[in-house]
Amino acid sequence: MAEEKNKYQSRRDFVSKAGKLIIAAPLIIIPVALAKKTETTGYVWQIDPFKCTTCGNCKTNCVMTPSASKCVHAYQMCGYCDLCGGYQRQGVKNISTAAENQLCPVGAIDREFVEEPYFQYTINEDLCDGCAKCVKGCGDFGNGSLYMQIKHDICVNCNDCSIARTCPSNAISRVPEGFSYIEKDKRKK
Repeated sequence: MAEEKNKYQSRRDFVSKAGKLIIAAPLIIIPVALAKKTETTGYVWQIDPFKCTTCGNCKTNCVMTPSASKCVHAYQMCGYCDLCGGYQRQGVKNISTAAENQLCPVGAIDREFVEEPYFQYTINEDLCDGCAKCVKGCGDFGNGSLYMQIKHDICVNCNDCSIARTCPSNAISRVPEGFSYIEKDKRKK
């Protein structure tokens, strides 16, 4: 009789332990599975410069201040013009480096003389706030060598990028981390 009691007791212990394990397993497995599902490593945000409409949402909707979206210059495409539509405010009377003549509201574009009549334009990414005014000016009056791009070294890689959600042209997408930037001078429009 004592053996049967022990047998039942061990069976009862087994069922009790199995029941606890069945209840505890989902409590451990589900959070681990959800953590893996929301993990963002391996992917980064990128702007397709051929789809970008320079709406200015990159400046206002990024969680970073200033925005992780910056103006980038395709030097191979640049005409090094004296009258640069991305640098000069529309309707300027004097072509000079004076602040009142510049299109960029934060002065992020440097203009350097190369040789008559050429100038080189360099973007200071630390100052650029991603407003895209220069990109629009360059596209309207120049050859479009200025374009917007999300800088991966600045971007915090939000899982749900607020710029991507509000981009009217769907120019922002998530790409594999090793995927290189879409460079404007490497593709034709």
